[in-house]
Amino acid sequence: MISHHAFAGNPIISEKRANLSSADLNEAESAGALHVLPLLEGKPLISSVLLPEGGQKWRLAWQNFGACHNALIGSQQAVNAFLAEQQAQEEGENHVSVDFSHGILSHDRLVHLDKIALDTKWMQGLSKAWELPFSDARVGFVDLRLLMMSTDCLDKPTLEELSIAGCARAMLDWHTQSRFCGRCGNSTVSKEAGRRRQCSNEICKKKLYPRLDPVVIMLVIDKEKDLVVLGRQSRFAPRMWSCLAGFIEPGESLEEAVRRETREEVGIEVGEIVYHSSQPWPVGPSSMSCQLMVGFFAFATTFDIRVDKKELEEAKWHNREDVKRALSSIEYKNQQQTSSLKVHQACAGEERRRSSSIEARDAVELPPMFVPGPYAIAHHLISSWVANGLETLRSRV
Repeated sequence: MISHHAFAGNPIISEKRANLSSADLNEAESAGALHVLPLLEGKPLISSVLLPEGGQKWRLAWQNFGACHNALIGSQQAVNAFLAEQQAQEEGENHVSVDFSHGILSHDRLVHLDKIALDTKWMQGLSKAWELPFSDARVGFVDLRLLMMSTDCLDKPTLEELSIAGCARAMLDWHTQSRFCGRCGNSTVSKEAGRRRQCSNEICKKKLYPRLDPVVIMLVIDKEKDLVVLGRQSRFAPRMWSCLAGFIEPGESLEEAVRRETREEVGIEVGEIVYHSSQPWPVGPSSMSCQLMVGFFAFATTFDIRVDKKELEEAKWHNREDVKRALSSIEYKNQQQTSSLKVHQACAGEERRRSSSIEARDAVELPPMFVPGPYAIAHHLISSWVANGLETLRSRV
């Protein structure tokens, strides 16, 4: 199994947090030590370059805060006003914060001086002056899911970049969705450098913290016949099968959620449940970009499948050899390479013109089924079962 999943292993958020004063903030800005990661509608700004040996590489395109904000607002006076410790709330609404190791922008203070992230509708106007991590690179706002699909899951530096971008999107979406208090309806303001929000009503003062939407995802196993249940939703690509999954309900344990979702979706009862791993998943709907996928193996005690058509289009038992063939498909590598080129084309403004030629070039004889790629926890649940015996799976408990 890989050391961590896509969107996990963020190298920044694990660092020590410290509160800094306005003087520290202004000193860092004066020294040019403050940088921002722009996002446009959840898409991070990235820099992409084609490699001489073939392939493509991308990195987050961090920008100097002074230059970036100067272009946005139009004057150094506005920059200084924005950096003031007591920032006007209405200006802060357009620049919400994300907690990163060296830079957290909030409405009233900034801590950790190197890097922050902001989301704004004004970013198109800065396209002529972006700083580039690579020479001869193209820069642009690229969809996070496309970046995920383009990333080689053995490329640790790029995985770390992806995890930072995922954290940025999740936190920015949460700020956008939490602008008003659910108790009294008043507006909320960012506190503790964006780590939480608080109701502006002096009587209420309700504290809001970033929400998580936990999801159980499970591979249901028939240990006697050496089979697993895989299902299809109507929104899946043709031939794609995956693990069962569902949201955890209030008052429910993880194990109870596994049993309930399996029973509801396919009518199967499960006994022994074995934890595998978990994965942040910020590429769901914008209303749920803070999902946490919690993966399990679940051993069936009944075996007749009764599909809930409201949940799944189809579900059935698959044997190990069929699943192994699906995992060995070159489709995953082709998808990753094609997505890499699409990332570069998106930065170069060529996505529409060239996408059809890429798909035609990559046309190959397709296997009868495939499962989600290595960027998804479902892939690793399935590949762990294929590669390891049942005793190995149980030893993880």
